[in-house]
Amino acid sequence: TVAGTKDDLDTFIYFLKRLLRIRKLLIKISQNQFIPFYRLKIRLKKEIVTIGDKSIKPEKLSAKPIPPKNWDKIINDNNYTIIDTRNNYEVSIGTFKNAINPMTNSFREFPNFINKAKFDKKKPIAMFCTGGIRCEKASSYLLKNGFKNVYQLDGGILNYLEFKKDKKKSLWKGECFVFDNRVSVNKDLIKGEYDQCYGCRHPITPYDKKLKSYEKGVTCKYCIDTKSNKKIISSKVRQIQIDKAEKDGIEHPFKKIFYDEI
Repeated sequence: TVAGTKDDLDTFIYFLKRLLRIRKLLIKISQNQFIPFYRLKIRLKKEIVTIGDKSIKPEKLSAKPIPPKNWDKIINDNNYTIIDTRNNYEVSIGTFKNAINPMTNSFREFPNFINKAKFDKKKPIAMFCTGGIRCEKASSYLLKNGFKNVYQLDGGILNYLEFKKDKKKSLWKGECFVFDNRVSVNKDLIKGEYDQCYGCRHPITPYDKKLKSYEKGVTCKYCIDTKSNKKIISSKVRQIQIDKAEKDGIEHPFKKIFYDEI
């Protein structure tokens, strides 16, 4: 994911296509008033998402893509098993009608969920995730383990939300968690109501921030009973430093920068 002004992003996409020597690139675009990342971060990884099975090769074996225009028909069909491949904290703020929540804390737990669920391998399975990446791995795992008819939402939830112009007819319920400082986006792909507990990274509502368990940058109802005193003290010290920098007008790594300030 990258963020920037339109001109900068157009230039980036142009050079990316030249670098990869491709003409077409599936791009999902949304708008925001502030820069959703604190810094540029580039990492070289063996896997974009880790499923814990090195034999899984989605470039050789993966599900049949279902375009967004056909997705509603699929999830309304009782012959299909619909699986949300995302983690529980993502599913908790929004998902599709009729979707099964694997209740995973990380993607590594997904194979264990499939093995325990005992799904009928002959029955068609349709799965989805945020942008389609996890489904490539998840579907490859299912096909490798004997499932016959596996499908995935092409481009993921974000592609569906972009396609679905009539929001009242959308079968998406809630908001979609995103891995940047927007935290979530709504059906219009605009920043949603959720914030994030920077003590545990769990999405939280405005109501959650009114609870006694919430302390900005330190704890929320999801982590207050699990964090060690050492971690709580460390988080408090960090938040004090951030608050002081904000008050004194000093630049700091966690400053929210709006595009009209660039």
